[in-house]
Amino acid sequence: MRQRPFLQVDVFTARPYQGNPLAVVLDGEGLTAEAMQQFTNWTNLSEATFVLPPTPEGRAAGADYRVRIFSPGRELPFAGHPTLGSCHAWLEAGGQPRVAGRVVQECGVGLVALRQHGDRLAFAAPPLIKSGPLDEADVARIAQGLGVARSDILHHAWCDNGPNWRGVMLRSAAQVLALKPDGAILAGLDVGVVGPRGKVGVVGSSDADGIAFEVRAFFPGSNGLAEDPVTGSLNAALAQWLIGAGLAPARYVASQGTALGRAGRVHVEQDGGDIWVGGHTVTCISGTVRV
Repeated sequence: MRQRPFLQVDVFTARPYQGNPLAVVLDGEGLTAEAMQQFTNWTNLSEATFVLPPTPEGRAAGADYRVRIFSPGRELPFAGHPTLGSCHAWLEAGGQPRVAGRVVQECGVGLVALRQHGDRLAFAAPPLIKSGPLDEADVARIAQGLGVARSDILHHAWCDNGPNWRGVMLRSAAQVLALKPDGAILAGLDVGVVGPRGKVGVVGSSDADGIAFEVRAFFPGSNGLAEDPVTGSLNAALAQWLIGAGLAPARYVASQGTALGRAGRVHVEQDGGDIWVGGHTVTCISGTVRV
């Protein structure tokens, strides 16, 4: 074991302790996967990341750094809030991208482009692995598990970009926030729920705070159904579905975490053929860890 620089950051928020936390070990060299997994499990957070130099292939392709992403029990090829949080930590620690305002991260899925937009970071959403409408049996099961009528699910789609998200749109943000899902019925499903915060049925409509949608993310956890505070992968997938289907404008802000006492804000923007998903990140803990 040795002391390694460490940050714990809060992602998708400009206010500490209102977003989704991430543990970042800024020097992962020499650590085995088993050691990384053990540390991740100990943090009791949804993810921890370990920053490394790029591989020779990654460096040749333009990568600024490499990151390994772990959740309790497994390594992930990609995840949204760990990507933003790791980039924030790398920059705060003095990392210098090859191209000003643009960072290239190497991870399990390959290279992921990030860009700086003022004091926010955003990543280019990876393409969907599976899209299109859900099977009606899945929709009926999700409605039952969420405790809503089938007719309350206005739209639905596969939003699979690694995690097998099934996306459903309800009638309103208020309905999304009132959900009390049944974990026994939804067991084994990753479900993303979205509802408009602006005028229902008006694409691009936002509330007085400029927020277009309320989002919640439910997935199988170690103790049954779990809810994620703010989810980059889900919002990236939802954006591709909603914008592609004409259900959302090319630029919008989504809120997530409200039901958990958080205030996550996810900024989405379509720029040419890419959809960028981003937000603020703040550092909450800075120091060293013995790993």
